[in-house]
Amino acid sequence: MPDPRHGVFETLLVLDGRPVELDAHLYRLEASLAALYPDLTPPPLNASVANPLRAGSTAGTPAEALRLAVAPDANGKLATTTERRTATGHFAPEGVRQSSTEAVSLRGLTVAGGLGAHKWVDRRLLDEAQASLPNHALPLIIDTDGAALEAARANLFAVRDGALLTPPLDGRILPGITRMRVLESAAEIGIETREASLTRDDLLAADEVFLTGSVRGVERADRLDGATLRGGGELSGRFAAALRRAWTGTATVAQPVG
Repeated sequence: MPDPRHGVFETLLVLDGRPVELDAHLYRLEASLAALYPDLTPPPLNASVANPLRAGSTAGTPAEALRLAVAPDANGKLATTTERRTATGHFAPEGVRQSSTEAVSLRGLTVAGGLGAHKWVDRRLLDEAQASLPNHALPLIIDTDGAALEAARANLFAVRDGALLTPPLDGRILPGITRMRVLESAAEIGIETREASLTRDDLLAADEVFLTGSVRGVERADRLDGATLRGGGELSGRFAAALRRAWTGTATVAQPVG
């Protein structure tokens, strides 16, 4: 269990000075604060986001990641800290599949009960696991019952027999905002979606495995514990392109399957 004294956080993608999915991120953060610190008054989160953005992000600047953290301070009040950095990772170019060099390798990490539904600042367990992995690899959280839950920084998806599968929001995983957008996009283009428990064997047998996160968007996974995962990124590429259009504010027309 992460230490709640360190607080919770959100990381937002900032494009041309505009925080992407701001309302959804603030809603999730406010929900976590209400659940974890019911006796403390949350700070004005909108103002906390706006202040660092006024410091110089303008149209044409590189994509940034804005980290907004809230934790109890020495006086027993909830205090906010913000941090900006250049966003790492990539968006898949529209209409182009992600190449194998852009894929992520997954390494199983057993965590009883998963990380839960809050985005904890205390990430010591994940940081220790990540330290033993190369840059292109991520820990994959697996519960003691064998359920593959989520990656260290992203939600998990598998494609099987034309259907899109993702672990359920049962309290063991973060209710990802990009996860939600991918499910919405899948419904718009006629792809069947199901929340279902996934195991290592399910992932190895899947037609495609990919991850979703708020800064990197969609990332295809190509290996799990050294074994090769199938798929060339057909659906993940489509979802990455759809997210890119939505996040950059360009018009898009959903293309049905078939």
